[in-house]
Amino acid sequence: MRFGLSFLPDCTPETKSPQTYFSDALELSVQAEVGGLDSVKMTEHYLHHYGGYCPSPLGFLSAVAARTSSVRLMTGCVLPVFHHPIQLAAETAQVDAISGGRLDVGFARAYLPDEFDALGVDMDESNDRFRETIRAVLRIWTEEKVSEQTPFFSYRDVTGLPRPTQQPHPPVWGAAVRTPENFAWLGTEGLGLLITPLISPHEFRDHLTVYRDAFEAAHGASGLPPRVTASLPLVVAETDEAAEEIAETYLRRYLDVWAEAVNAWDRRESSAYRGYSGFGWMLRGLQAEKLYTEGGAIVGSPATVIDRIRAFNRHIGGVDQILWQIDFGAMPLPKARQTLELFCDQVLPEVTTL
Repeated sequence: MRFGLSFLPDCTPETKSPQTYFSDALELSVQAEVGGLDSVKMTEHYLHHYGGYCPSPLGFLSAVAARTSSVRLMTGCVLPVFHHPIQLAAETAQVDAISGGRLDVGFARAYLPDEFDALGVDMDESNDRFRETIRAVLRIWTEEKVSEQTPFFSYRDVTGLPRPTQQPHPPVWGAAVRTPENFAWLGTEGLGLLITPLISPHEFRDHLTVYRDAFEAAHGASGLPPRVTASLPLVVAETDEAAEEIAETYLRRYLDVWAEAVNAWDRRESSAYRGYSGFGWMLRGLQAEKLYTEGGAIVGSPATVIDRIRAFNRHIGGVDQILWQIDFGAMPLPKARQTLELFCDQVLPEVTTL
């Protein structure tokens, strides 16, 4: 199993300024490479304290590329419904070149109503936009004189520049949360799968089976393997009690900021997002302790964390990579650095063979 870092800024100006947030995230990214981690991931969002500091994961990853030499760089995710495929294909290929071929491109459908409303995109069209844009980006990366005519974009005889450094293109991933059809589509298309198990890994096990079965049916003869990456909050301290004290404070902040961003779902319904109505109520009622007792976060001493990683992987049915959120809740750099150091020094050597 491989491990890395997953960033999603959840800061308010009172808890951490944008300058401080990115200074901290860049320092942690460099430390992650030194400590033997494989990947650094950043997420795109707008307007809210949940993710709003980073409208451009590619901009952040370019800065990480300039400070590192081997760690993989992952968008986790860019939101294709808000971008033209020519733009996405060109900007991702540029970062692939800057990094010497270290970019993984993760796409997500977007789900915050305020983003769709402000940017003038119909939520009910998001699934079709998501799939059409990914398909178009893949064509621009790999073909010349590409023409498209869709309800969302059209162009003729486009040859994208720059061409990707990795051939035929960077590894591509897609995020899925609740809908079985989305897990199946990602498998059928041969994309890697990105998940964020919010409460318990058990709830995702059946979804991973759907993904893997669809992947095998479409690509089994090719020898290509399905790939699953999970993102989870992590706190490691010298004792379980110390780790839980940190987790209680900063997981609560993380959940509160997230709940504020999804408040619109308390009064919104969409046929494209079944099960999302009331999402804010669910987050506001969720206890931080429930996350790390049921596996949606990993918290404890090094020995406890080793056991909980093994249990998580067993309960979910196996993943290929876990990317840790170690700075959630606008956590101060020294606390996040402690988690990273203890994980790399005392946990990583024991779990890479999972």
